[in-house]
Parts: sequence; C-alpha cells; structure tokens
Amino acid sequence: MKAHTKETQSTITPTKAKDLLVEGNQRFVQKKMINRDLLDQVNDTATGQFPFATVLSCIDSRVSSELIFDQGIGDIFSARVAGNFVNEDILGSMEFACKLAGTKLILVLGHTSCGAIKGACDHARLGNLTKLIQKLEPAVEAVKQPSEAERRNSSNLEFVNEVAKKNVHMTIEQIRDESQVLNDMEEAGEIKILGGMYDIATGKVEFY
Repeated sequence: MKAHTKETQSTITPTKAKDLLVEGNQRFVQKKMINRDLLDQVNDTATGQFPFATVLSCIDSRVSSELIFDQGIGDIFSARVAGNFVNEDILGSMEFACKLAGTKLILVLGHTSCGAIKGACDHARLGNLTKLIQKLEPAVEAVKQPSEAERRNSSNLEFVNEVAKKNVHMTIEQIRDESQVLNDMEEAGEIKILGGMYDIATGKVEFY
C-alpha cells in the first residue's frame, strides 16, 4: 500500500477519516492488518506528508495509534502525553496538523486502566508529575458517582474508566474553547473533533 498523496488526502472527508480509523481498528482486532512495505512508504513520504487524521493519545506503551488503527507511515499525526490532555503546545500542533497539513479529523483517545488517570484519582504528587496530575483532576471532580470517598480512587477501575471518559469529553471541549482555528474549522465542516476509548483488554476502540 502506498502512502497518501496530496491528491488522495484531498478526497478524504472528515466522515471518511473516521471510517478509515474504524476500519483500521477492526482489522487490528480481527488480525487482518494490511501488509505494508514500510520502507517503501518511507520513500513515498521523503518529500512530503499528507496524513488524514490527528490522534491525541496517552504515552501508555499499549496504546500506539499507528498499530491499533492499522496505519502506516505518513497516515496520521500522533500526539502523545500521559493522560491525553491538551495544552497550548499540543493545540498549536493540532492547528498545524489541520490548518496547514490538511488532516480532516482530530481524535482524542483515552484508554481503560490509564495510569495517569489512576494517579489523578489518588491525587498523586511526585516531582513534575504533580503538575500533570493536577491537569487531570478536574475530570475526577466532574465524575460524581460513586460519592463515597473510599470508592473514588485507583482501586475502583470502574471509577477510573469513567474518569478517563470524562477527561476525553473535557479535552474535546477545551480544544473547541481554546483554539479558535480548530473551532472555526469544525463549524465550517472542514474537520471533525471526536473522542474515543481504547480497551486494553480487547484492542477495540469505542468512538463517541
């Protein structure tokens, strides 16, 4: 399979971009991944890149966007940070990816049993990790159930996963609120901004 070109990228709509990720994840789960010549794609992209999607995901070693969506070199921009949150640097990267490089979709991808989210649930404090955890804690506070303090920690995986989902939704709203560029592009139908959750036990991604 050849890497995307400017011409093929231009034919991909935001809806089609989502479909490509959905189909790729289905191939991954079904063990039917496309047989790619990655070095050939290196050659294809040596003079330019034309990705169709931008994925913001966690640094978790089990959640590689290129693998779980069965994509090759030059197909997606991949931004990764523990807890898949945004700051002005990531927003700027997304603006570059969409406005200047032509991607049609932003996917904020959380995952089950997220270590960063567990840390936020436990209000962990450790060096520079403290500031990162504090950026995730609003999602903890936004999940109201369970209300019992002893159940609102990392030992309750159901709570952890609900916080991870809430963090995805809050991150999407933050993107819209803090990036006029991306908000305008979404309102014009030029891009979609979506969320998803990756299940580390099954390999499946749920989109919303």
